[in-house]
Amino acid sequence: MKALTIASYNSNLIRAMQGMKIVDLPMPKPGEGEVLIKIDLAPVNPSDIALLRGGYNISRTLPAIPGFEGTGKIIKTGKGVDQALQDRRVSFFSQDENGTWAEFTVVDVNNCILVNENLPREQAACLFVNPFTARGMFDHVMNNGHEALIQSAAMGQIGQFIRFFAKENNLKVINLVRKDAHVDALKLVGEQHVLNINHENFATALKQMASDLNATAALDAVGGELTGKLLNAMPAGSEVILYGGLSGSHIGQIDPLEIIFNNKILWGFNLGDWLADVTPENLNSISDNLQQLFVQKKLETKIQQIYPLENFYDGLRSYISNMSGGKVLFRCG
Repeated sequence: MKALTIASYNSNLIRAMQGMKIVDLPMPKPGEGEVLIKIDLAPVNPSDIALLRGGYNISRTLPAIPGFEGTGKIIKTGKGVDQALQDRRVSFFSQDENGTWAEFTVVDVNNCILVNENLPREQAACLFVNPFTARGMFDHVMNNGHEALIQSAAMGQIGQFIRFFAKENNLKVINLVRKDAHVDALKLVGEQHVLNINHENFATALKQMASDLNATAALDAVGGELTGKLLNAMPAGSEVILYGGLSGSHIGQIDPLEIIFNNKILWGFNLGDWLADVTPENLNSISDNLQQLFVQKKLETKIQQIYPLENFYDGLRSYISNMSGGKVLFRCG
């Protein structure tokens, strides 16, 4: 099979990309509880970029195949797997050695979800990482009785999903962006609470807005100094859920007295851990609900372009230069 591999991890992304190439590899074989998938489309996510830089929580044996999710068809089942799954179209997630930027991959059958026949394949390719991350975090917010939340990277795909869930549940959202044009864009679609993190009075404005709305939960995809500013600005008893590190910087500016005397919490959300805690029945129920929302076009992953896997360099450059412009997909078949 054809697969895209990376020779070495490098914090300099361009250098990491220069060590990537298409190679011929033996066809993988599914083991017990696994399935072999012929991949159709696989997206590029921030977690993929973190992997290439060597900054993700897992490290695949080099040379490694990147990619954590995709869509395709099951063409072979391993021992203990229902053979009725043969030839079924699935969306899948993989954090083990088997990447998704390839013609074929092997994954645990429990990390596959059957795809609604009316779901476009581009949407199926991006069904796992962002939608389930947004749903998992939002369910936590609702289950813990928060009245309002703050989210960074609000122009991103997860930001869009969180706003939808919040409106469905009458929850107020403070959206944090990094450009005045993004402020205008969100206000144009009816968002009332939007702040530019690069404005001089940002911290003061955030503290006042968080107090007014009693925003005691924050979903942070950025990290760095912003995490500290979030924690410091929020009311007593608040929690910040960190699920990304787009800043590329260590967390800073946290006032320890806010944690000690105001009982604030900082913790991390990892999709792999969340999936491990969800029962197959609950996962299928969440999946069915999400897929219906995509079929009805109440939710939609924005796609900026699809590239043949052979054109991976152009695809990666396009994505990193405009991550808020939508997903880049690799056509693997």
